[in-house]
This record gives sequence, structure tokens and C-alpha cells, in this order.
Amino acid sequence: MKHTHEKYQLLIEYCKKLPPLPTAVAHPCDQSSLQGVVDAAKMGLIAPILAGPKARIEEVARKYRIDISGLPIVDAPYSEAAAAAAVELVRAGKAEAIMKGSLHTDELMGAVVRREAGLRTGRRISHCFVMDVPSYAETLIVTDAAVNIAPTLAEKVDIVQNAIDLAHALQVKKKVKDVRVAILSAMETINPHVPSTVEAAALCKMADRHQITGAILDGPLAFDNAISLQAAQIKKIDSPVAGRANVLVVPDLEAGNMLAKSLIFLAGADAAGIVLGARVPIILTSRADAVLTRLASCAVAALVAKSRRESKAVA
Repeated sequence: MKHTHEKYQLLIEYCKKLPPLPTAVAHPCDQSSLQGVVDAAKMGLIAPILAGPKARIEEVARKYRIDISGLPIVDAPYSEAAAAAAVELVRAGKAEAIMKGSLHTDELMGAVVRREAGLRTGRRISHCFVMDVPSYAETLIVTDAAVNIAPTLAEKVDIVQNAIDLAHALQVKKKVKDVRVAILSAMETINPHVPSTVEAAALCKMADRHQITGAILDGPLAFDNAISLQAAQIKKIDSPVAGRANVLVVPDLEAGNMLAKSLIFLAGADAAGIVLGARVPIILTSRADAVLTRLASCAVAALVAKSRRESKAVA
């Protein structure tokens, strides 16, 4: 099946009509990260402020002929200082998003979660992959495959709510779709010996009691009956989520990482990455990401920021 990237193209085209998102870019000191920033800026998705060692950024730009003229640079001598500078740009009201450059994710997130000078909120910080899978009609959100290693039930409440809020922010068409959340496990029945099945059932009951809002939840569901109507019917699962899920909540980081990478390398999926739960969206990109995936990650952040501005206006 030829991958048309239709889901990502829709997001990007919509976001090109929005004002560019002021974005602090932490340590863009290699070709791929700096080129990604410039590409997104040229498309009007972001208005970048580069935070990192000025001389090194300019050297990379010269070496690879990347035009950074007109882009502001906040000079920070090394990667951790660049992360702190990016966070400070948000705290000063100069940026509404942070984008990871060529530093380690834990360096960036360390600055974000710092108690005194970070960007914490009352929510648990979590990661979402926004996946364009060629063989699946829906855009799939997979969480959490990058931040929370073995989340507790209480932490999973925030992980689920972050993903639901993201799903609503991504609905750029006028017709609002249901957000259908599958809480994944190895099976679709509750087994006391498999803790993830018990937690899945608890999360669904919490949604019934409005402790989690904005979506239809079901679980435990195995991966096959979460995304395949045929598999759900064979197992006689009567559910508005089974076979139709657009959010997949995994039991832990290991399961999420394997699921996401299986979809990428075996199903030809693209995976835009975003971190939620902080004061602003955080764009996580990989050196292996294609240009379109980097642009889609910026578009996702722009839609999250737009949704937050609108929520504050209503409040």
C-alpha cells in the first residue's frame, strides 16, 4: 500500500493558516535538528528562538548551508544550559512551545521538570506518538512510549487524560469525532494475576465516574481487538471502542516502545512525538525522523497550543 501521508498533510495544511507558534529550540547543533527548525519556520508552523552555543550553531549553518539569518539566538554554552534557557524563554512569555534539538531527551526533560524553575503543572508529564499508519483509517495516538517507565494507576489517569485532550486538539475538521480509548493488555479479560488488566478495568470505571473525561474508554483490550473489528467480533466483544480505537494506552514504556516501533518499521507508519502535561507542549524529534514527521510534530504542538489558548479564553 502506497503511503500518502494524508493524515499528516491535513494537520500541516491546517496549521499553515495559523500564526507561527513561538518556539524555543534547545541546542539545535547538528544538521538534522537545525534544518528541521528552518523547514518548519519557512512553512510558517513555528517562529523559532534558538537556544544554544551561538558559535556552534552558526558553524553548523555555514557547513550545511542552512539559512538562519533573522532567527534570534540565545547564547548558552552547553546542552544543559540550552535546555534551561529554552525553559526560561517559556517562563518569560516569549515562547509557547519547546522543541528538542541535538541534546539528550533526559537533559531537556530535566530542565522542564525542575521544581523551582521548570514548567510543571498539576498533571503528570507524558509522551504521545501521533501515528499515521497507512493501513488504518484513523490517526492513532500511542501513549506512553517514551517518558513514564512503569506508571502507577494514579499516573495512568493523567497519561490517559493528556492523550484525550490531545485527540480533541487534533480534530481540525468541523465534524467532531468520538475519542475512543483502548486500554491495552495481553488479553481482553480481567485476570488478577495480570495487573494491567485490573488497572484497565479501574480506568474505565473512573471514566464512568467522570474522573477521566472527554472520551469513551474500554479495557482491557488486546491489541488485535482494539484495532480490528473482525478480531473483536470473533471474540464476541461488544464495545464502542473495540476495533475502532484512536487512542492506545499501553501498560508500560517497554510495551509502548515495541508497539510504536513495530508500527513504524513493519507497517510503514510515521510517528510524530509530543510531550504533554507541562505548561507548554514539547516537540520531541529523533535524528531518524523524516522531514514530514518533523513538520507534523510542529503542527501537533501548534494545535495543542491553540487548544490551550481557546480553553483559557473560555475560562
